[in-house]
Amino acid sequence: MANAEITLQVQGMRCGHCEKAVTAAIKARDPAAGVRVDLPQGMVHAITRLPRAELAAVITEEGYQVAA
Repeated sequence: MANAEITLQVQGMRCGHCEKAVTAAIKARDPAAGVRVDLPQGMVHAITRLPRAELAAVITEEGYQVAA
């Protein structure tokens, strides 16, 4: 599968630990992913081979809520 640029609205991220946890979880599934977390806006931007639904599931598994 080719890489896609995906942006998700994520609730509950408030600090650097949150940013690191989300980034590490995504990279555990796709080590080549490019991940950028925007804490003030509550956004996760990823360039990844993961489908959007799987990316959202990875973030949810870390304890954060992904907006529909």
